[in-house]
Amino acid sequence: MADGPLLAESLPRSTPDPDFDWRRVAYLVSVSRALDRLEEERLVPERKVLYQFSARGHDMAQVMLGQKLNRPKDAACGYYRSRPLLLALGVAIEDALGSAMGRAGGYSDGRDIGVVFNFPNPGGAPALPMSGGVGAQYTPTAGWAQAIQYHREVLQSSAHEEAIAVVLGGDASCATGGFWAALTIATTQKLPMLFYVEDNQYGISVPSTYQTPGGDIAKNLQSFTDLEVFSGDGTDPAEAARLLSGAIGHVRARRGPALLRLSVPRLQGHSFQDTQTYKSEEFVAAEWARDPLPKLRSYLVPALLSEEEWKEIEEEAAQTVELARASAEARGVADPETVLSNVFYEGEMQTVGGQWTHGYRAPRSSDEPKPSGQRINMVTAIRRTLDRELEINPRVVLFGEDIGPKGGVHAVTLGLQEKYGIKRVFDTSLNEEGIVGRAVGMALAGLMPVPEIQFRKYAEPATEQINDCGTMRWRTNNRFAAPMVLRIPGGFFKVGDPWHSQTNEVQFVHNPGWLVAVPSNSEDAVGLLRAGLRGNDPVIFFEHRAMLDDVWARRPYPGDDYVLPFGRAKKTREGDDITLVTWGAMVPRCEEAAKDFSADVIDLRTLMPWDKDMVLSSVRRTRRCLIVHEDLQTGGFGGEIAAVVADEAFLDLDAPVSRLTMPDIPSPHNSVLLNWAVPSVERIRAKIDDLVGF
Repeated sequence: MADGPLLAESLPRSTPDPDFDWRRVAYLVSVSRALDRLEEERLVPERKVLYQFSARGHDMAQVMLGQKLNRPKDAACGYYRSRPLLLALGVAIEDALGSAMGRAGGYSDGRDIGVVFNFPNPGGAPALPMSGGVGAQYTPTAGWAQAIQYHREVLQSSAHEEAIAVVLGGDASCATGGFWAALTIATTQKLPMLFYVEDNQYGISVPSTYQTPGGDIAKNLQSFTDLEVFSGDGTDPAEAARLLSGAIGHVRARRGPALLRLSVPRLQGHSFQDTQTYKSEEFVAAEWARDPLPKLRSYLVPALLSEEEWKEIEEEAAQTVELARASAEARGVADPETVLSNVFYEGEMQTVGGQWTHGYRAPRSSDEPKPSGQRINMVTAIRRTLDRELEINPRVVLFGEDIGPKGGVHAVTLGLQEKYGIKRVFDTSLNEEGIVGRAVGMALAGLMPVPEIQFRKYAEPATEQINDCGTMRWRTNNRFAAPMVLRIPGGFFKVGDPWHSQTNEVQFVHNPGWLVAVPSNSEDAVGLLRAGLRGNDPVIFFEHRAMLDDVWARRPYPGDDYVLPFGRAKKTREGDDITLVTWGAMVPRCEEAAKDFSADVIDLRTLMPWDKDMVLSSVRRTRRCLIVHEDLQTGGFGGEIAAVVADEAFLDLDAPVSRLTMPDIPSPHNSVLLNWAVPSVERIRAKIDDLVGF
């Protein structure tokens, strides 16, 4: 597809800025154009590429930006139109094409669409794993920026002295919650972060005036506190060079974050399938008149390059792309069975992300508890474990709403900020997407973040970040991972309500890549929390509100070395007539109800993974199974357990597999209503009686 006429003679000339390698800029822009043409004219029509997003018009400024990311601790996170930046960072062209074709190798081994890039870039600035969701790139980049600050100030790393984090987004992404969350984080913390906004005036077919009042985010943010704003023409080489140097220089000098808005044309549709019928012919013509390629040629020829040299660059780019195409098409498709690998850490270390890639080695641990002292409640046990890991591991950071001086709404972090300082235990703005997204970036930068969501229901705004974090190792085929411990209190406590008392653990189990802990007592809480803090996978640590200070849940502290492996259930009671499978606040109720029977009571302790072997072994012996949980019945995790028991132990059963749960309603507030809805000791006992007598 033609790029339009080169009207070099009508364009102004000036001396090329010596801070840029203009020959390299010209070559990579030519490569980008050749890639776009190849995909549009051959690979998409041949259905060898299914997702194609042209960068034509955005390309020159992105390549120039990539040249400026020349510190090893810099990082960038782009979006689906960011391939020119990746080329500038050093991504192999055959990887870019092969990934677009879904072939083996490349960014993901065919697991993710080719426009969702990642690039570890050893020794250089990495491209953090991009997301398929618009705006999801902003808060992880803010987390990387805050980690830069942490490495400088707490870990005393000289390598991070001038490092910055850059996030790319289109004008439409400035309407997303992720953009505003990251902007709040960056400005309130004065982070070394650059917001690079490519304004092409459209979000697919929707004009930018629908996304931002007046259609100019830079103008609207001129008065935003602690944000330096740059804005101008991203198609003019001289102006783009000046703006890029100014914005990046501002951030590198530690003067706080900056926003750079560059006006660029989108010279093709949103994607290959987009015919742009929503644009007038006059508008399209005006966009082509702003094409940066002829402007770049005029800027460089003859000031730096001759006409012949320019043509040689274009020919070299075309030849290189054709060779890359042949190489990419020669790649096979990954063995389908390999898609089961790298959901979790399997012993082969990821390239980027997590404390283990930065030299962390876990202290001695034991899976045998060594109880000592008086019984303590779960609040104290969790606090003591966090305290110990903060003390011995400087990479651990705690944050969330109200966890600082207040100590959290459940008092779990009380006194920790006073002991370890505001850089390691800190409050955040009220934005759950920002809390979890920031944690993702910090984990990618080698820290062990421990974010807190105040109540289970409040995790809903963060679900995109939770999903993206969990799938990261898999979708990058073990190139990147973001291990963390996400603490979430939930469940009823004396009373209930639809906002603070939700459990719904099954939603986290259904997010691939997350380990899920549901401890019922303080000993298990210590072991599972420490396993997460010393591990290499993201962990959901569910703290049941009713058990935080429950007398039954109190246990002696099991020791500073105690680590409880995930997937290991515990029999809290043994018998022969029925198996009760449960977790969390239902464990003591099941124990109490089972006193009049000969029953196995199994506390799963973790839901991902869950101990199938113990459950099946017990059921095959007792020949009856009752699953009790607080969550709703429809779609609850008990259904998964029941299905596995029915699949693998059906012939051993003397009674149907049964579940006792809350009805499919939100948690009622009044205590009488709540106690009627939540499985009670009496109802559990009656259900056991029915099954034993079946």
